[in-house]
Amino acid sequence: MKNNLIYPLLIVIASSSYGILSTIVKVAMQHGFTSAEAVSSQYIIGFLLVISIFIFTDRKLPRPSKKGLLILICAGIFTGTTGIVYGESLKYLPASLAVVMLFQFTWIGLLIDCALHKRLPSRPEVISIVILFIGTILAAGVLNVDLSDIPIQGWLFGFTAAVTFACFIQFNSRPVEGVTTTSRVLIVSSVALILISIFLSPEVIWNGKLYMQGLWKYGLALGLFGIILPIYLFSIAIPKIGGALASILSAIELPVAVTVSVIVLHEPLTAVQIIGIVLVIAGMMLPTIVAQRQQKDSLLEAHS
Repeated sequence: MKNNLIYPLLIVIASSSYGILSTIVKVAMQHGFTSAEAVSSQYIIGFLLVISIFIFTDRKLPRPSKKGLLILICAGIFTGTTGIVYGESLKYLPASLAVVMLFQFTWIGLLIDCALHKRLPSRPEVISIVILFIGTILAAGVLNVDLSDIPIQGWLFGFTAAVTFACFIQFNSRPVEGVTTTSRVLIVSSVALILISIFLSPEVIWNGKLYMQGLWKYGLALGLFGIILPIYLFSIAIPKIGGALASILSAIELPVAVTVSVIVLHEPLTAVQIIGIVLVIAGMMLPTIVAQRQQKDSLLEAHS
């Protein structure tokens, strides 16, 4: 039973690392860099880190099948696309509302998983999603946001970010033969870097900002917590537990994001947000607790 808890724990750790990213980007912006430059540095440094790990560990070129390669390319595309469209949503939406829009990936990912496996959501999954939705709104502090002047582009970019992140989780749930975890991350990060370089700020490589003006420090932190740690752990754990549960467990990103922003950026934390964080954690844990209890009951019946 302990082994069955390892993979959900890896998803929680991976999603928690994503929750740190927004604070790192904000700190980079406080030091004179744009969000596009920070995100670009994340994928550049992250790719260099993956290359270094690959050289010192695998060294053998991956040989996935055509179907496996397509899965990895799609995972990379949706990784990069999420970064791009979420950044665009922040131009039109308050940060709190942008987070709420992104976190629609929980129910979107569940619906995608149900459609792919031709099943209906279980009762614990539905209850969990409802709790997560309520908790997300409270934790993000969106109740005091004026929605009347928000342009349609903000809603579209925010919802698109949720869809692309849900798709990233689904593609990462597919096992691929002929590749190690490192080579899988290498392909995914390479595709994401190409996409990011087209739409964001690749000029940080040659204009001196990345290496001469200190952007590399933020790129290193962003690459570690936004590329290396989450994609590695997602690649290991999601194929074991499935996209539906992974989408629900990934909701831990929001409480982590709020907590880190309070600690590092000294942002205010209200009682309503604390209630929201507790609800998110409860909704996230519910399916795993139910699954563990059902497994325990099945084992007891088998031995009786």
